[in-house]
Amino acid sequence: MQIETLKLGQLDTNCYLAWCEITDEAIIIDPADEGGFISEKILELGLKPVAIILTHGHFDHILGLLELKLNFPQVSIMMHEADLFLTESVQKRAQHWLKMQVAPAPKIDKFLVEGDLVEFGQEVLTIIHTPGHTPGSICLHDDQMMFTGDTLFRDGVIGRTDLSYSSPKKMYKSLEKIRELSGSRQMYAGHGASF
Repeated sequence: MQIETLKLGQLDTNCYLAWCEITDEAIIIDPADEGGFISEKILELGLKPVAIILTHGHFDHILGLLELKLNFPQVSIMMHEADLFLTESVQKRAQHWLKMQVAPAPKIDKFLVEGDLVEFGQEVLTIIHTPGHTPGSICLHDDQMMFTGDTLFRDGVIGRTDLSYSSPKKMYKSLEKIRELSGSRQMYAGHGASF
């Protein structure tokens, strides 16, 4: 699997392009912002996007979503249903936090649950539900790597759990789940460097 990291938006969110080297089928993880730039990068790399995966519904992870969907209408948008309230209120939240107006998020095509498989070319990633930062936070992994979203960052830093819908107790359980799986995997977080 090949991975390209794009640092985007006012909050320096990591958007990942992950693809199968054999088929060039790709997934886009957390299209943070600048959907046009992400689209250009996909075309430059000669990729065939099949899905957009949201690790959670926060606005800083989805602002490039609409433009990507318009540019690649065949691509399915996937996330955990428990974060639908966040994507549906993206305009209000972006206005509150960033003082900017944004377009509404497009319709989610598929809701992911624990154990679902995301396949692209000959690559397969497994979904684990990791609530805590948000109710619908997910991570994606195979035996060599994991995309952690805002659940876990470098140096053991974890995502915020002080929001009204966050849960420190659920975060602890999610981190235990990740710890059991992590081993020597390369970890790709929603912000900052991989580790």
